[in-house]
Amino acid sequence: MPERTRKILLAAAIVAAVVVRCAEVAAAGQNGAVEGKATVSVSYDNGPVFRYCHAGASKKPYVDRLFSPAGVQVLRDSPHDHKHHHALMFATAVDGVDFWSETPGCGKQKPRSLDVINGGPPDGTQRAGFSEKLDWMGPRSSKPLLVESREVCELRDGGLDALPTLGATLIEWRSSLQTPPGKRTVVLTGSHYFGLGIRFVQSMDADGRFFNADDKQGEIVRGDERLTPVKWCAYTAKADGKPVTVAIFDHPENLRYPAKMFTMSTPFAYLSATRNEWKEPITIKTGKPLDLRYGVAVWDGAVDKKTVEQLYQRWLKLRPSGSTK
Repeated sequence: MPERTRKILLAAAIVAAVVVRCAEVAAAGQNGAVEGKATVSVSYDNGPVFRYCHAGASKKPYVDRLFSPAGVQVLRDSPHDHKHHHALMFATAVDGVDFWSETPGCGKQKPRSLDVINGGPPDGTQRAGFSEKLDWMGPRSSKPLLVESREVCELRDGGLDALPTLGATLIEWRSSLQTPPGKRTVVLTGSHYFGLGIRFVQSMDADGRFFNADDKQGEIVRGDERLTPVKWCAYTAKADGKPVTVAIFDHPENLRYPAKMFTMSTPFAYLSATRNEWKEPITIKTGKPLDLRYGVAVWDGAVDKKTVEQLYQRWLKLRPSGSTK
């Protein structure tokens, strides 16, 4: 082969490789999870989906931003009235130590490792997010009271493409709580609102409406605070003038399904999925972790009960990559 022809072919191959690599980088930027110094950000089609804060001043990692398909952000982080309310967060009390509040004497969820998750089988559930190991540390202990394996991912159905059709952002929060080395049991207790909780942006505190799968009113705890045993609970309000609906899904495999959904409207709106630890403490034994699985969905607009139920049922059929369940 003439030298000139060889050089031309080599140059063409290099250009082709660069074009392919640029396309791969662009695709990754449009749809996937990216780890920063203190956060993991997930985007889809160049639009933000959620952001997770895993390092910083807070005593617990949390999702501080969650967006509807149209890009409406629905979470509020650390408001002046409750500084420990970190948007979308998970906490409870462990062996008498409060991990929900952030006052002196409370515990801290300490990140140990984090791995970004992107992808899935072409005909299965596509995921973008992360898995994380956490040590739940007491205020006066050098050893963890509890260890957690946490996974938070956006889910999309790669086979039927059902989620975009239903028009919602859907993320899944999984927490596996276990005894640490050297401890035979761990006991979970706490207040009636401890669990996976959501604090909404301030504009959503006014004129919102809670509704649930069974149209139940629930038990009044104090004021307008209620605990309602249902498989899902949703809240509709306006986020900076734009109607949105946010729901928490409880999975049938969770302990004490359906969850006791905590709701309150005044002086601010709050929603959380609880396991009723305040009345029935949960004991975790060595080798028998407490595995919890929740879905959190966001729609643009004030959707109806049928729409929420459709996505709930679709979520139950989605299986993360590598899952045997």
